[in-house]
Amino acid sequence: MHNDTGSPAFQLGERLRGWRERRGLSQMALALQAEVSTRHLSFVETGRAQPGRDLILRLAEELEIPLRERNVLLAAAGFAPVFE
Repeated sequence: MHNDTGSPAFQLGERLRGWRERRGLSQMALALQAEVSTRHLSFVETGRAQPGRDLILRLAEELEIPLRERNVLLAAAGFAPVFE
């Protein structure tokens, strides 16, 4: 399966990676905090895996992403926004 840079999964992954790097966390550190495998997190960040809504919200919580940006992440993954 081929994901180009315009795919929603890639855009979601890029956003998550950006937040992780801003917070100074390694993939391993975030994966441990969010209770997900490092490999799966890597696949999410590169667009090779499409995370579920619960995982997106768990990663966003661990990264302390503002609620408005959490809605952007959810929309990028094809989910409805949940925050006012």
